[in-house]
Amino acid sequence: MAFDMSQVQRGARLRRSPYFEATQRYGPRGFTVYNHTLFPTHYDDFEKEYWHLLEHVTLWDVAVERNVEVTGPDGSRFAQLLTCRDLSTCEVGQGKYVLITAPDGGILNDPVMLRIDENTFWFALADSDVLFYAFGLAAHAGLDVQVREIDAAPLQIQGPKSKDVVRDLFGEGILDLRYYFFRKIEADGIPVIVTRTGWTSEVGYELYLLDPSRGDDLWERIMEAGRPYEIRPTGPVDIRRIEGGIFNYRADMDWTNNPFELGLDRLVDLDSDAEFMGKDALRRIRDEGVTRKVVGVEITGERLDMNTTRWPVSSNGERVGDVTSAVWSPRLERNIGFAWTLVALSEEGTPLRVATSDGDRDATVVPMPFVDPGKQIPKS
Repeated sequence: MAFDMSQVQRGARLRRSPYFEATQRYGPRGFTVYNHTLFPTHYDDFEKEYWHLLEHVTLWDVAVERNVEVTGPDGSRFAQLLTCRDLSTCEVGQGKYVLITAPDGGILNDPVMLRIDENTFWFALADSDVLFYAFGLAAHAGLDVQVREIDAAPLQIQGPKSKDVVRDLFGEGILDLRYYFFRKIEADGIPVIVTRTGWTSEVGYELYLLDPSRGDDLWERIMEAGRPYEIRPTGPVDIRRIEGGIFNYRADMDWTNNPFELGLDRLVDLDSDAEFMGKDALRRIRDEGVTRKVVGVEITGERLDMNTTRWPVSSNGERVGDVTSAVWSPRLERNIGFAWTLVALSEEGTPLRVATSDGDRDATVVPMPFVDPGKQIPKS
């Protein structure tokens, strides 16, 4: 049965994506609110959606990733102020996974950024209010820049057959699109930006709808093109993103955490000429070192349902951190997850104890990602 939307308070303050009506026809079984927008969480059993992603192709409404646009004569300078990743190497038509950092080095968001032109940048935001941070920063930066939220609504086509679907939608030429690059194109007159990105660790594409009035049309056009390849709508498929070592903002980290604690050093360009918020703080953190880290863990015992709260982590009877995301991996046939712990307890093979929803269990620190450590699948 479809989820009964009467169970959710649906006042006008909660936004609906351009695909909302279309998703209703396919029977979503649950909703959450993300960036003040209603967000379908799943249409089938979570494990069935996982296997369908791995074996076929899926469609996922991610218009909850609200896009903040930075533009104007000083757009490139201001975009650089927001993120600790050097943007000087980012071409027009290219995207980057970036961190938006606070003055103390904390992570305010981890969006995919698109460089639309020399001075125009889009940031597809995780659940947060970075728009207001950007407003405040722009008010005091002394730069000629405009900041706004735009109606560019992304959705994702993901899985090994995603290339077949986009080829049938846009022609053979779209298969030349490189990983993390994008192209402005039309699908039967519907204007979109197609990016070679996704949040699944599988082969995939994101389509940014540029005319929000055409959401229903685009959704059904994709479903039509995907029918020969067994396309199905799904939710986020957390099992796969955890296998792939993808962090979820607010679940696995927030503004109290810095990139070095998460092993995201590659996104912090302290030795470049780039000027960004938190640069001095991040240089100090790098030089002094961190006291805690996020590690991968395997948790013993029978299958665990995905955690809905943080699970305490202990060592020798003392609490040393928390498990933030944990789930049963059907193909690995074990419970895996992310855990915050002390640096001294972060080495591979270190034993830990986790207070799960089904009681205390032993755990072991293991490398991440759990599957495809070289991240070759999404690039293929």
